[in-house]
Amino acid sequence: MARRRRRRQEIPEEERFQTVRIERIVEGGRGLARLPDGKALMVALAAPGELVEVEVERIHKDYVEGVVTKVLEPSRSRVEAPCSLFGDCGGCQLQHLEYPAQLAAKEGIVREQLARIGGLPDAPVNPVFGADDPWGYRNHMRFTAGRKFGDAGFIHRRGRRLLKVTRCPIADPWVNALLPRLQGHARGLHQIQLRRNAATGSTLIAPALEVLPDDSGQEHYVEELAGRRFQVSASSFFQVNSAQAEKLVQLVASELPKQGRLLIDAYAGVGTFAAIFADRFERIIAIEESPSALRDAEVNLAGIENVEYRRAKVEELLPGLVEEPDVVLLDPPRVGCAPEVLDALAAFAPPTVVYVSCNPTTLARDLRRLADEGYTLEGVTPIDMFPQTAHIESVSRLTRPAE
Repeated sequence: MARRRRRRQEIPEEERFQTVRIERIVEGGRGLARLPDGKALMVALAAPGELVEVEVERIHKDYVEGVVTKVLEPSRSRVEAPCSLFGDCGGCQLQHLEYPAQLAAKEGIVREQLARIGGLPDAPVNPVFGADDPWGYRNHMRFTAGRKFGDAGFIHRRGRRLLKVTRCPIADPWVNALLPRLQGHARGLHQIQLRRNAATGSTLIAPALEVLPDDSGQEHYVEELAGRRFQVSASSFFQVNSAQAEKLVQLVASELPKQGRLLIDAYAGVGTFAAIFADRFERIIAIEESPSALRDAEVNLAGIENVEYRRAKVEELLPGLVEEPDVVLLDPPRVGCAPEVLDALAAFAPPTVVYVSCNPTTLARDLRRLADEGYTLEGVTPIDMFPQTAHIESVSRLTRPAE
C-alpha cells in the first residue's frame, strides 16, 4: 500500500512569519516560544535565549510548529552544524548547539517532564552522563533506499523526499567508508541496515547486496559489552553507541543491589542485562516477546544456569507470575510500561525497581503511578546515548519498604 502523503497546510500570509524569543529547548529538541496570543510555538533549529524569525509550518489546536529562517540575536551556545544536511535530515535535531548546551537542555527536559507530566517537581535528577566523543559513535544505521536511482539516504524531516547521504557525522567511520559504495545500488530495496562492533570486528550488512557479495547478507553479528560477547540478529535490538552502552551498564550496576534472590528482567532483549548481572542474583527470570531476540538469548545465556528466559509480552506474563521478586529491572520501548505491568508491580511490591527509559514523557507517567503505589524515587540519571539528537535515555531507581 502506498504511503499517504500529509497534505501541506496552507498558512495565512499574515501569520506565516513570526519574530520570537526562544525560552528553552523542550521535548523533541525544538525551541519553545510564545506567539502574541500566548499560544506555544515549537521552533526547529532554535537555541535557547535567542531572537529568531520563524516560518510557521503547521498550526494545531493547542500549538504551532515552525522553523528558524533567520537568527536575529544568536545564542552563545549556537555553533555551525558540521553536516550539510542538518535542518533537512530528520536524524539530528541539536547539531547547532555546543555539546554542553545539549546536555543542559536534556537535563532540563527530563526535569520538566517529571514535573509537568509526573507531578514530581522535586524529583532528584542527576547531571547527564555525557559522551566523551559526541561524533562518529553510531554503529548501527538504517538507510532508506531510493526507488528511482537506488541511492541510500534518510527521509527529509518533513517526510516528503529522500536525502542522499554520502557521509553522516554521527556514524561510525566504517559506515561512512561504505556509504559511497552503496549509492546507486539500492534499487528494489526498502532499507539497508549496517551494523558493526569495533571490539569484535564483527559486521552485519542486510539484506545481501550485489555490490558487496562477500560482505553482506549476514544473519547476525557479535557485540561486546561489559567484557561479554553477544550474538545479535538483524532484527534484534542492541544499543548503537558502544562507549555510552558501557556507561549505561555501569549505571544500572550501581543502582542494582550487590546480591539478591530473584531479579525479573522485563523487556530482556537478547539477554544483555541477564547475562551481565547473573552473578548477583540467585535466580533471574528474563521476559521478552521478540522471536529473534529469544534465539539470540539462547546463545548468549548458554551455560548460565540461574537465568530462565520466557518468551511473552511482559504485560501478559508478569501479572500471572507466582514468584515474588525482590528486584525488577524495566527496560521498555518508547511507549513505556503497559498498565498491566504497573498493576503487577503494585501487587508484587518488590523493594527495588530500576527503570531504564528511552522516553522522558512515558517515564514521567510511569514514575507517577509507582509513586502513587508507595515507591520513593531515589534518583533519575539521564545518559546521552544519542548526541546531536533529541533522544534521551535515563536510569531511575525506586524503593519501598519490604512488606
